[in-house]
Amino acid sequence: MAISEAQLITWSHQGSVTQSRDTYQTVRDALQASRSQYAGQSYEIFLQGSYYNDTNIYAESDVDTVIRLDSIYGSDYSNLSPLQKTAFQKTFIPATYSFADFKRGVNTRLSNAFGAQNASLGRKTFKIKPGGSRRSADVLACYQYRYYTRFVSHYDCSYIPGVIFSTSSGDWIINYPKQHSENCTRKHQASDSWFKPMIRILKNMRSRMVHNRMIADDVAASYFIEGLLYNVPNDRFGGNYADTFCNSVNWLSRTDRSRLLCANEMYFLLGNSNVQWAQTNCDLFLNGLVRLWNNWPTP
Repeated sequence: MAISEAQLITWSHQGSVTQSRDTYQTVRDALQASRSQYAGQSYEIFLQGSYYNDTNIYAESDVDTVIRLDSIYGSDYSNLSPLQKTAFQKTFIPATYSFADFKRGVNTRLSNAFGAQNASLGRKTFKIKPGGSRRSADVLACYQYRYYTRFVSHYDCSYIPGVIFSTSSGDWIINYPKQHSENCTRKHQASDSWFKPMIRILKNMRSRMVHNRMIADDVAASYFIEGLLYNVPNDRFGGNYADTFCNSVNWLSRTDRSRLLCANEMYFLLGNSNVQWAQTNCDLFLNGLVRLWNNWPTP
């Protein structure tokens, strides 16, 4: 039996807002402390992830914060003309402050603010344990990345800003969280405000599938679910949630998924790189959605 509209409406609701907002402010205040080791550097603090994108559900608790070092930057200028590449290379100045120094400073600042027992470095981010009214939080320490589309001089150039950071295994990851968020917001508006509630529905369905052991809990990250639905044409949204679910999943099942884009539109969604979704996991998720829908118990 199909999942009822009433259940889909319940799943469409956003999770904690006030507590997440207060947690972000607490983390932000800690990172901005004037006594930090990186206080003299240029950096920016901003949100990313489900809470920032208004796609968080009640089952999620983490607040994702980015602290991006802007005193240095990585770059990709491979698509510039030979003349523009030469202009870029002539203006390049080696950095005197390292990302490793910055990351150590962030580690010290978080340990001092929340206690070493409550702030630890995970594979990609610093993990802050919940405490009192504070929710758990992830802090990504990274530095600026620039994908250049034009370069005449330092003051006359165009680039797509992103972030670059290293994992505990030494891999480097380049991504574009602001483009992801901005594109998701535009998609939400273009779909007459159906996009983000539908993401929350799919994420709640994922939670149910994990609970029922239909899929493992690492099969479908929220980032990939947002990217998956981002590709669905706007005319598949609307009417009610049941129709939107069926129209979206049917379209995704029939389309050439190798051509799907991440929501930042900088990468293909499916692939084997560290910023892409494995094809097998995407298939497991989509097949699981169909099974959950078709086998939903009768009230």
